[in-house]
Amino acid sequence: MNRNEAKQVVHGGLEDFLNGGDAFSRQDESDDTRFYALDRFVDHLDTVALATVEKLIDTLVVDKRPSILDLMAGWDSHIPGTIEADEVVGLGLNENELSKNKDLTEFVFHDLNREPTLPFEDNRFDVVLNTVSVDYMTRPFAVFREVARVLKPGGLFLVVFSNRMFPEKAVKIWRESSEPERVMLVEDFFKASDLFENPKTFTSKGKPRPKDDLYADRGIPSDPIYAVYAEKKGEEGVRATRPTLAGEEKRPLNAEEMKAQREEVKRTLCCPHCGQKMKKWIIPDSPFNTWQNEYMYICFNDECPYLVRGWDVMSRQGNASMSYRQMFNPENGSLTPMPVPNLKALKDGILEEDE
Repeated sequence: MNRNEAKQVVHGGLEDFLNGGDAFSRQDESDDTRFYALDRFVDHLDTVALATVEKLIDTLVVDKRPSILDLMAGWDSHIPGTIEADEVVGLGLNENELSKNKDLTEFVFHDLNREPTLPFEDNRFDVVLNTVSVDYMTRPFAVFREVARVLKPGGLFLVVFSNRMFPEKAVKIWRESSEPERVMLVEDFFKASDLFENPKTFTSKGKPRPKDDLYADRGIPSDPIYAVYAEKKGEEGVRATRPTLAGEEKRPLNAEEMKAQREEVKRTLCCPHCGQKMKKWIIPDSPFNTWQNEYMYICFNDECPYLVRGWDVMSRQGNASMSYRQMFNPENGSLTPMPVPNLKALKDGILEEDE
């Protein structure tokens, strides 16, 4: 059963529908305590993605000296030093990793898939974090209700994930869903409990991979970061206002603005999105090519907002692992997107590095 089948079910019956089938089955149904007994003192995301996670936590955790629960914790909770917590409790399945987690003030060995009831009193925590682990929950609806129980009214539950996983332990519905569908699935976990405010989402995709990363030479962008978060209903007392994360969408330009933009690019040959000089790119010889000129100008800045934003835009349109660069046609003055499957694409056609 995949997410497309599940989303056809009315909201009220979604939990029963998913729990009644094999949506939360796994390739490896062996004891989780044995699987996670192996120490894994490695980063499960690249450094750019990890920095995004820390910034996200730093932005959304607004409480002074909060009480924090790291759900399904490992050796690093990714809590930035700017947050001075009263306590950080880690709940996980590897005692060696938990004991070496510098962020934790205490830890609890507990298997959520065997027993989703959390071993904490009601209304204890200001924040519950779950980082790159929601895909392994076999009883997520029960866990999300338990998180709401142990959160204080108005407390934050932040669920962060990427596209990496241990496929043998990830549940079937997660493996078979697309990345946008996984975001919707986590939203469903929040909504089904009816104990949280309307969940909000955050996406960070397409940032350049660190230069020292193992896959840096393959033109693959940094690991994507997705987050779904919500506050527990029934806020009491005065709490700091949690900021709304800035979106990446921009207002479309009107005809007059587009004309002015084209004229400026024609004059400067600079990308209208990042300001960097565009590079002359030779048009490859192909029977499918309909351009009459010999070359174009393309922005090859791997950090250009147009390119970075494009990975998410294309993914939401069903074109996973694609983005686009800004291209300028010197013959007719048009600005158009040039699709790219990775950061290395088209670069072998650059005629000149700098002018």
